Amino acid sequence: MRIRNSFIWVLGVLLLVLTGFTTQSSAGVNLNIGVEVAAPPPPYAFAAAPDVVVIPGTYVYMVPGIDADIMFYSGFWWRPFEGRWYRAGRYNGPWTYVVGGRVPHALMALPHGYRDRIRGISPIPHGQLQKNWRGWEKNKHWEQDKGWREGREGRGKERR
Repeated sequence: MRIRNSFIWVLGVLLLVLTGFTTQSSAGVNLNIGVEVAAPPPPYAFAAAPDVVVIPGTYVYMVPGIDADIMFYSGFWWRPFEGRWYRAGRYNGPWTYVVGGRVPHALMALPHGYRDRIRGISPIPHGQLQKNWRGWEKNKHWEQDKGWREGREGRGKERR
């Protein structure tokens, strides 16, 4: 009987120890792989689908007259914010961070002062942009426009 009581006591202690280790143990995993999480730009509310203007010398279209750079290029809407680029399927987002190497060259190579170059250029209605942008790019539509080829200065001289 003494051996049986000792066996039960040892078994009980063993169960308590094992149960205590499993309930008190905690595993933590900290993987820091250097991935930068970028907060998206703040939303920009439009009352209606925005008109755009083509940035001279490019096939990048920009929404004029607002305090944010929202652009259309090659079927997507693009937005620079705090040194990063974001992309969306619609002009009002949602915006997804795009790694620098995946941002189209046309956007990375925008001419200096592109905001100033769009002043005075006639806006293109949103529906017209959506319907025609592929054809304009394929047929080199804007290259037939002298002001587009020469930039803002050429366009300004033509209109005087």
